[in-house]
Amino acid sequence: MNLIEDIKADIKMRCESPNNFFGKGCYDHIESVARHAVELAKQYHADIEVCEIAGWLHDIASITDYALYESHHIHGAQMAEAILSTYDYPEVKIEKVKQCILNHRGSVIRNKMSIEEICVADADAISHYDNLPALFYLAYVMRKMDQNEGVHFVRNKLIRSYDKMSEKSKLYYKDKREQIYNLLG
Repeated sequence: MNLIEDIKADIKMRCESPNNFFGKGCYDHIESVARHAVELAKQYHADIEVCEIAGWLHDIASITDYALYESHHIHGAQMAEAILSTYDYPEVKIEKVKQCILNHRGSVIRNKMSIEEICVADADAISHYDNLPALFYLAYVMRKMDQNEGVHFVRNKLIRSYDKMSEKSKLYYKDKREQIYNLLG
């Protein structure tokens, strides 16, 4: 069994479930977080495997049960522990993954104690820049905004996401940010 491939398959199945409030498109967000977490882990010399696993599992609770959304970081850490334990994954690494999941949310201010936690939180923030169609869908379809409101909503979401990142990641993703802002006008 390949742990990461099994996790990817599990996440994809949960994203495609009719019970997933966010729809199957949320898989793109999760995949983006995992990809950026690996990229940042390489840049910051963090534990790549821990960052990738935490990236894949960071939203597992909210895609499994929307009722867990408000505290999905807490439930997600517990779910990750249960999943990783079935693979006899090292306990010290399970704890690192759990801390990454607990501290990934920019809207829940907690001190990040490890570089892995920073990588996953920053990856979650920058992933919004990869998923503009999903943000516009949220604005126009889900929230019924008009064109100007939608652009304003998306721009503000991107600004908030960028502002939540570490200073080092802000510098790393500065060009990406500028390209998206130029696109939005």
